Amino acid sequence: MISKTLWVRTIIIVAITLVGTYLVFGPRHSPTTYDFTWEGIKANLANNINLGLDLRGGSHLVMRVKTDDYLKTLTENNTQAAQSAAQDAKLPVTGSSTIAANGVYSINLELSDPSQAQAVVDEVKKKVDLVNWTQSTSGNTVSWSLPSNVQTVLKNQAVEQALKIIESRINSFGVKEPTLQRHGADRLGQILLQMPGVDDPERVKKLIGAESNLAMMKIVSPANPAPVQTYPSEDAAKQSLGGTVPPNRRILPYAERDSDPANTTTNQQDKPKQFVVVEYPAVVDGSELRDASASQGRAGGSDFEINFSFKPSGAQKFGEWTGKNINNYMAVVLNGEVKSAAFIKSQIFDSGQITGRFTKQTADDLALTLRSGALPAKIEYQEERTVGPSLGADSIRSGVEASLGGLALVVLFMLFYYRGSGINAVVALILNMILTMAALILIKSTLTLPGIAGLILGIGMAVDSNVLIFERIREELRLGINVPESISIGFDRAFVTIIDTHVTTIISSLILYMTGSGPIRGFAVTLILGLLINLFTAVFVSRTIFNWELSLRPNLQKLSI
Repeated sequence: MISKTLWVRTIIIVAITLVGTYLVFGPRHSPTTYDFTWEGIKANLANNINLGLDLRGGSHLVMRVKTDDYLKTLTENNTQAAQSAAQDAKLPVTGSSTIAANGVYSINLELSDPSQAQAVVDEVKKKVDLVNWTQSTSGNTVSWSLPSNVQTVLKNQAVEQALKIIESRINSFGVKEPTLQRHGADRLGQILLQMPGVDDPERVKKLIGAESNLAMMKIVSPANPAPVQTYPSEDAAKQSLGGTVPPNRRILPYAERDSDPANTTTNQQDKPKQFVVVEYPAVVDGSELRDASASQGRAGGSDFEINFSFKPSGAQKFGEWTGKNINNYMAVVLNGEVKSAAFIKSQIFDSGQITGRFTKQTADDLALTLRSGALPAKIEYQEERTVGPSLGADSIRSGVEASLGGLALVVLFMLFYYRGSGINAVVALILNMILTMAALILIKSTLTLPGIAGLILGIGMAVDSNVLIFERIREELRLGINVPESISIGFDRAFVTIIDTHVTTIISSLILYMTGSGPIRGFAVTLILGLLINLFTAVFVSRTIFNWELSLRPNLQKLSI
């Protein structure tokens, strides 16, 4: 008589096995066209498992965010903003200076009347965020300096922001299962990026490092000018300002767009020949963007343009400004260069276009960088490796051969040493491998070469569990205890030891996962999943198989073990 409990255990095992097998070998992307051939099964397996860089091939990049440049730019911008705030309030600030080198970042305002120092400090606090800066006054100089602990926090924020922006750009680019994380001993400025299966790494590198600093600025020109007021050189533009550039002005290059606007380098003959003077600061900048997209130009042909729209706050500022500057020119500034000069005929609120000689790819890439936002600082590549698909295929073949070879040896040993009961262990072992692969697919983990090593080690741990159980059963049988009771005692007493070995190994693997890099994490994840699943296969499944044998042969006097 087969008990209800045994049927329930069997149904659970069968259901889990079917789901796991389907996850590993099933045609999840086209379930109506299943190919039962060996090639079809291998193709499904390859599609279902996310292979890492070392198995699939691709690009490995280590980059560094120039956090010192970020702090330098922040200090310079705050210096300009502080001087403008004080001068707008008619306070006696005669000049400013910035120190941004060798870990020292400070803002210095020069006063003609030292008695007004506190008034300057109060006015600057209203308009400039210098909460974390240390303020001091010495003679006719008011200063703000950035403490070292705050520098560390800001650098960390810059790297986190860069990580998010790079992740957004890579995800939009379509790289499958990229690895993106902090890298290096200090894990402060370095970023590791691995892109499996990438066939155009140079385009990805260009996209990652592309600047996307968009700003709308007023061009300083006479009222209602026929052309935009341009100058043949930067010196000529400076002379139009009296020989010096005031804090509220900038001189920017103005030229037709290159065929690849994401490219920051130009040939000598492509360098801009004219310059324009614009008002500073910008009316709105890229941080106010809500969306950007590429579309074919209105004139048709092969040219594309960038359409952008502002967030409500940016649209309000832009609308108010254009309403007050009708019949003036507005510069569309991208990465420090005037890309187009728009004549304002009427009030504009929430949208605009960047036109030029864009191809579809360059337009899509630029729109993507605008949507993802500007990097807080430039990045530099410190390491680059490319793994070819053939090398990845060799790694897969070696890993599969090692796994199958190890599995075959274990199967032969279990069948030889434990005879009929070894079949029980083999079934549990094969199920363990299938369910471990299914779990990797289910949690969308990436299988790497170290991950295959973790899978092989999991085989050893699974065999160890069966050996513990079978040896305990053997001991009870030698003591003259009947078969059903020996099986029950063997599982119960071995279970404590199995839990102990698995828990200690899982804790070690968790530490590896938390402190290790990508490959080490891949090893840890595979091993942890294999151990957790082994508690199900080596204990629950194996005992169920023994229970079926006892139910079908209730008078069993001898066990093949």
